[in-house]
Amino acid sequence: MNVSDFDYELPKELIAQEPSAQRDECRLLVVHRADGSLEHKRFYDIIDYLKPGDCLVFNDSRVIPARIFG
Repeated sequence: MNVSDFDYELPKELIAQEPSAQRDECRLLVVHRADGSLEHKRFYDIIDYLKPGDCLVFNDSRVIPARIFG
């Protein structure tokens, strides 16, 4: 694996600067493993994809404005 494997184009306008006012309205990308297809949904749709026995992990970390120069 090379670091260059993680290079991709990300238009600046697609980078969220603030969280959504309604947190459950944030975007959700669904990847279907069977065929590799993608669906663009909203987080409130996640219930449609969870099955009994699934584990949903919540990450409550926050992004702080910081820059490291090296």
